[in-house]
Amino acid sequence: MNTNSNTYTIAYSAILVVTVAFLLAFVSQSLKGRQEENVKLDLKKQILYSLNIRGLDNAEAEGKYNEVVKSEKQIDGQSIYFCEVDGAPKYVFPLKGMGLWGGISGFLAVNEDKATVYGVFFNHESETAGLGAEIKDSQAWQEKFIGKKLFKENSEEVALSIVKKIEDPQSQVDVVTGATLTSDGVRDMLRDGIKQNIKFLKEK
Repeated sequence: MNTNSNTYTIAYSAILVVTVAFLLAFVSQSLKGRQEENVKLDLKKQILYSLNIRGLDNAEAEGKYNEVVKSEKQIDGQSIYFCEVDGAPKYVFPLKGMGLWGGISGFLAVNEDKATVYGVFFNHESETAGLGAEIKDSQAWQEKFIGKKLFKENSEEVALSIVKKIEDPQSQVDVVTGATLTSDGVRDMLRDGIKQNIKFLKEK
């Protein structure tokens, strides 16, 4: 065979492309199950973070999740995780929203009274490191939400908010420094999540 011919070059290139494509598809398919399990475990860890349970390795997180999360129910089209921490009921709600540069998400955990925050965890796709990304990276900022009120007194109006200047420390958290627009996205995401679950939260 003439290795300098166009036919040889085209055939060789075609065989190489097909071989590489097959190997990539094989590797991708082989890892698919593990990737899906990793995604599920990451979701479980985020729920635990919102319940102020952190610092666990993968095996510990899996066991702790099975211990505290009693069930997941669909109520009015919304997912709600029914949990129990130290013998006390907690409810966890998934959150979805938009930050400055892309999607943001998280979980809001509320106490048995359905009126106060037990904990939160926020995630992001592409917020700026050291600024907007602090919604995920700063545990100290997330902990500022603990104990905050969800609603104004005797009302269905959402009180929980993120502001530049705190006037009501019972329901307000200050913005992430240098990330006002991302903070606004988190504020809107929280309000939307609470409103979507208003019937359950106000049900006694």
